[in-house]
Amino acid sequence: QVQLVESGGGLVQPEGSLRLSCAASGRTFTMIAMAWFRQAPGKQRELVARITNGGRTSYVDSVKGRFTISRDNPKNTVALQMNSLKPEDTAIYYCQLTALHTDEVSDYWGQGTQVTVSS
Repeated sequence: QVQLVESGGGLVQPEGSLRLSCAASGRTFTMIAMAWFRQAPGKQRELVARITNGGRTSYVDSVKGRFTISRDNPKNTVALQMNSLKPEDTAIYYCQLTALHTDEVSDYWGQGTQVTVSS
């Protein structure tokens, strides 16, 4: 198994910034992609940002220009820099890993970290 540990959530005022981090450890794997999802109360979980092993990134339209996803492949970590935060960014943020183990692909999830944007 692979464990994902997230950090960096918290309470921030509108227009503020936060940086989320996620570290993967455990069973040997090759990262295919890592991503951040979020789920607000009463809403479905949505993909926020994704980065592939080759560095290709994608974002949901609502965060383009404000959020940046990055990764450190040797350390198996991914970060999400969130700037110009808005109240509608309030949610639990989850780290997700798509990993290759020899001949099988598996998805792993972190426990989630709360981000609250409020004055």
